[in-house]
Amino acid sequence: MVPQPRIALVTTARLPEGAVDRDLPLLRDAVVAAGAEAAIAHWDDPAVDWSGFDLVVIRSTWDYTWRTEQFLAWADHCGVVTTLLNPPAVVRWNADKRYLGELAALGVPAVATRYLPPGVTDGLPGDHEYVIKPAAGAGARYAARYRPEQREEALAHVARMHGEGITAMIQPYMPRIDSTGERALVFLGGRFLHAIAKNAVLSPDTRYDQRKVAHPGVRPWTPTEAELATAERALEAVPGRPELLYARVDLVDAEDGTPRVMELELIEPNLFLTDHPDSLPAVAGAIVGAAR
Repeated sequence: MVPQPRIALVTTARLPEGAVDRDLPLLRDAVVAAGAEAAIAHWDDPAVDWSGFDLVVIRSTWDYTWRTEQFLAWADHCGVVTTLLNPPAVVRWNADKRYLGELAALGVPAVATRYLPPGVTDGLPGDHEYVIKPAAGAGARYAARYRPEQREEALAHVARMHGEGITAMIQPYMPRIDSTGERALVFLGGRFLHAIAKNAVLSPDTRYDQRKVAHPGVRPWTPTEAELATAERALEAVPGRPELLYARVDLVDAEDGTPRVMELELIEPNLFLTDHPDSLPAVAGAIVGAAR
């Protein structure tokens, strides 16, 4: 009898306040039903022997931006002793949102982004509303939107991030997000799986250090041809064209209504399986197939 593959679904004991991975128990049960052993493990648990798994799948490691170098070292270790998905090289590339600049340079329609590393404060727009967020961030942590007259508040925000060694990124606020929201397109093995739409995350005058709801008003979405084409262009631009187990492309509308890539989530994206339960068998089957 062929032994069942052993699979680790990786999360963290330090989920941000209010964050719950509702997909995780459903996915574990679906992986078991698909013919594998499945364990939920914390990425920074020193007691876990990662070499004892045939496959390690990153799921809700939503604290990695607080300890990025430690997390990347863990990913590299897993890549040596077993198979990690997505692969360590992808994790390292996607952990820093400077990749948005790389996508734009390759012709992918992406939200215009400027980066302010520690020590650099010149670059705040003076003629339009904008967003400041960390170049390594998740869940709208340290993100806020500003009007030009709020320059001093914005500079204090940048100084706070610089004090922690964080590079700030500046993006124009995309006003159509207030009416059309964001769309998140989920891919499995390079093929479109399902999508959701959600409301705008950043309300006016919400401070950067306030807790925010990362996915307000989630609802199923059928993407347009333009949205699918933009998302596929983003995935084709990932360096090395690696085989990705999962991917999520977050899109917003430009003023002319065309989609722009807001983020390309390849590390630990919420896959919204509770909103698309029919996708669970496909995701579990892909995981078990990768383990075998």
